Amino acid sequence: MSLNTTTTNYDGLRVYVVEDEALVAMNLEMILEELGCVIAATAMRFDQAEQMINEGIEADVAILDVNLGGLNVFPLAERLIERGIPVVFATGYDESGIDDAWHGTPTLQKPYTAEDVDRGLAMVLAARQS
Repeated sequence: MSLNTTTTNYDGLRVYVVEDEALVAMNLEMILEELGCVIAATAMRFDQAEQMINEGIEADVAILDVNLGGLNVFPLAERLIERGIPVVFATGYDESGIDDAWHGTPTLQKPYTAEDVDRGLAMVLAARQS
């Protein structure tokens, strides 16, 4: 399946995926690969994601599900930002599910499309370059 869009090719951009729903994670990985990204790693639980960060995950950007099995992902996002890895949030909730401190962070509203993912990546990378 190929994306029939005018998306950017991210040519090897390493993306760390944190998503607790297997089908959503697989769909996101497929979209990212179609965009030219490389999956740096995928974590499906908070403790697994935290361990990967502790071990020094190497990624250019992270896409984080806001709610991981009932735990909010903001502490992990903070640690990634401290390491210079920008984040994009993914959520099935509206903006009220995002802590005030994180408003303005690129967010994918579930269910999202390839175009949404492309736009989220473009926003976070543009912000990083400025």
